[in-house]
Amino acid sequence: MRFASFFDVAFRAFRDPSALSKLVVIIAGASSGGLVAYADAKLDRDLASSQESTKKKVLILGTGWAGTSFIRNLDSSLYDVQVISPRNYFAFTPLLPSVTCGTVEARSIVEPIRNITRKKRGEIKFWEAECFKIDPANKRVHCRYTTAANSGRMDEFLVNYDCLVVAVGARSNTFNIPGVEENCHFLKEVEDAQKIRRSVMDCFERASLPNLDEAERKKNLHFVVVGGGPTGVEFAAELHDFVAEDLSKLYPSLYGLVKIEVIEAGEHILTTFDKRIGKFAEEKFQRDGIDLKTGFRVINVSDKEITMRSKTTGEFSEPYGMVVWSTGIGTRPLIADFMKQIGQGNRRVLATDEWLRVCGCDGIYAVGDCASISQRKIMEDIAEIFRIADIDNSGTLTVKEIQDVLEDICLRYPQVELYLKSKRMSSILELLKDSKGDAKKEAIEVDIEEFRKALTDVDSQVKTLPATAQVAAQQGTYLARCFNKMKDAEEHPEGPLRIREGGRHQFRPFRYKHLGQFAPLGGEQAAAQLPGDWISIGHSSQWLWYSVYASKQVSWRTRFLVISDWTRRFIFGRDSSCI
Repeated sequence: MRFASFFDVAFRAFRDPSALSKLVVIIAGASSGGLVAYADAKLDRDLASSQESTKKKVLILGTGWAGTSFIRNLDSSLYDVQVISPRNYFAFTPLLPSVTCGTVEARSIVEPIRNITRKKRGEIKFWEAECFKIDPANKRVHCRYTTAANSGRMDEFLVNYDCLVVAVGARSNTFNIPGVEENCHFLKEVEDAQKIRRSVMDCFERASLPNLDEAERKKNLHFVVVGGGPTGVEFAAELHDFVAEDLSKLYPSLYGLVKIEVIEAGEHILTTFDKRIGKFAEEKFQRDGIDLKTGFRVINVSDKEITMRSKTTGEFSEPYGMVVWSTGIGTRPLIADFMKQIGQGNRRVLATDEWLRVCGCDGIYAVGDCASISQRKIMEDIAEIFRIADIDNSGTLTVKEIQDVLEDICLRYPQVELYLKSKRMSSILELLKDSKGDAKKEAIEVDIEEFRKALTDVDSQVKTLPATAQVAAQQGTYLARCFNKMKDAEEHPEGPLRIREGGRHQFRPFRYKHLGQFAPLGGEQAAAQLPGDWISIGHSSQWLWYSVYASKQVSWRTRFLVISDWTRRFIFGRDSSCI
């Protein structure tokens, strides 16, 4: 061994007292080159292990859109990353309606989470288990793994964390309506889509039995979809195409008895889209023979009948063969219990700030459908904003002083831009001039009362983000980038407005960028609402939908499988087997 190597080991040993004893062994065995070489290598491993243990532990709960997006964009070499989820895969949920009717196979839209983690720098530990309790006081979570092969025996364990990212999503909202949980199908998971597919085929097989009368056959072939949102509408359209294009050939005597019904509590379907899209969808459903009931509320679902009520017809019941419930999202028990612990028990989802930090917690972040950003209102900070902007302490703001804080105000309070857009104003200066009644005056000065008066209605534009895959994915990506920029364990995204008090924000608040949305309506037609209020409806939009959804797959494997499924469907039709 060269003297340079020896003194290098000695230097590292004195820097690390725990390695001093190893240096003694090295000196004692200096006459043996093999022993010294072994000790040197062992010391290198110990020092590397010591450095590894100082990494901050980041625990991610969930492998949905938000959790997977966070994992894919996180620099895992900076942290000790652990992932816990009851499913060991990511599912491309926008294609679940296609899975229900065999247009796309279930395995084509799932990517094993270990395929994703093994491509990352640094080791990422994954455990397929369910988190049933979060303990923020001790910074740990309680988990359990249910062994199905061992009579449902549950193995429980604890996992500690420094930072916790909650991305467990949400469950279907039943609104506590009797019978929904027991008698309806939901469409949130891959397993749900597979159950619906088997149930559709079971309805047709039962209806084809020789001992049934026509009334019984009609009952079995009555498919009810509760909810006129994107998922419910897309499933109804997929089911109609499946029946018209494929099952009509296999069950020609039953085709005329099939009834597809969509029940919506509101006056129109697809209310999150432009009104033109909703109107087109309603007209198309009418042409296709899909029965659309708007203004009806379901009040009970038994194993044989569904009961609903409307203002015009009152309460009535009708038999059904299958019911699919798609009426929004509800809170998971884990999140409900956690919210009670941290004083948010009166909310539907976790409240976070604009940096996705759970309000009232240290080191806990929440992304996706289980959380909602509690947007800070500008009127709550109006006095502080005025104080920071008033540099000369004159009690009034000049044009220059206002211009100095414009960027930070719009960054911290996105509702300002929305309000100016609604008023067709390009700047907050126009708003202040308008409030003074002299829009032509260039030199403007306002006191705090005039400043407050001009911004009074701005907070009316505070919007809650929709619970969509697009929002969840963007939140996961944003949070991962924040983590990648953190220099040490104590650094966090800046919360308060820091104008004149330390510079700009270290991390900009999360801002959702809407990239558009699609609504497949069946018959190779779709509706697209893209940024800039651009609306496209028809066959060309369907091909755009194909290209966008194929490009958004998380791997080339799933991209190839989905495209091959679409090609197979065009050539051979949909698979009607019950597996």
